[in-house]
Amino acid sequence: MKFTKGHGTGNDFVIIEDLEGTVELTPALVAALCDRRFGIGGDGVLRVQPSADPAAVYFMDYWNSDGSLSEMCGNGVRVFARYLHTTGLAGDEIPLSTRGGLRTAYVEGDLVRVDMAPPALLGDSTAVIDGVSYPGLAISMGNPHLVCDVPASVAAAVDLSRAPETDPVLFPAGVNVEFSVKLGEDHRRMRVYERGSGETMSCGTGATAVGVAALHTSGRDTGTVTVDVPGGRLEVTRDARTSWLAGPAVLTFTGELDPAVLVPRP
Repeated sequence: MKFTKGHGTGNDFVIIEDLEGTVELTPALVAALCDRRFGIGGDGVLRVQPSADPAAVYFMDYWNSDGSLSEMCGNGVRVFARYLHTTGLAGDEIPLSTRGGLRTAYVEGDLVRVDMAPPALLGDSTAVIDGVSYPGLAISMGNPHLVCDVPASVAAAVDLSRAPETDPVLFPAGVNVEFSVKLGEDHRRMRVYERGSGETMSCGTGATAVGVAALHTSGRDTGTVTVDVPGGRLEVTRDARTSWLAGPAVLTFTGELDPAVLVPRP
């Protein structure tokens, strides 16, 4: 199996090109690929497949590191686009299909900018960790998010080693939870728990949700918000039509492996 490794602000992925449909991915194989000690290591797997949607050439088949499927991944889309552009499979403007809908990526030098589609604000909810409730705003970016505004001291100390407890009715398939700290009117710092992956260095859809929430709480429908994540910096823009995510996307190495040697996680 040939693979490429890439990341967007530290959110890292194993990329597998499978245009002929010859790679059989299973939850166990994905978990083994993403294992940082016995496999390649990553927050998820991006498989390149042909798109069934005529509006796109490629489908981003995204799997979380625990082997579960996900609708969308903002940093994953950007890394996916970088791979297609670098390998000559696509140009600078790349329409892609995902389980969360169509997304168009634009390769602009070191940055990749993605049309993330209009957000859907779902109302107030809470995340509970160790008996403490954190109020937040539920937002769908094609996948579910709960953005909790907290002081810097809380964001630094909150335990994200396991999934926060959230509303099972509002989030029946789980939710990504962001802890957002206000650094300025249009500047936020974020930590995130990604369902299926745990705490990650960055989350593109999560950063977009944080930016959308920041604009919403300040009474604005449009604007640009800088979101700092442990792995770097992203920019989120909301205009009259849609929302945008921009940031670096890097391919780090390529290789080959024999899946038979991978050690499944217990």
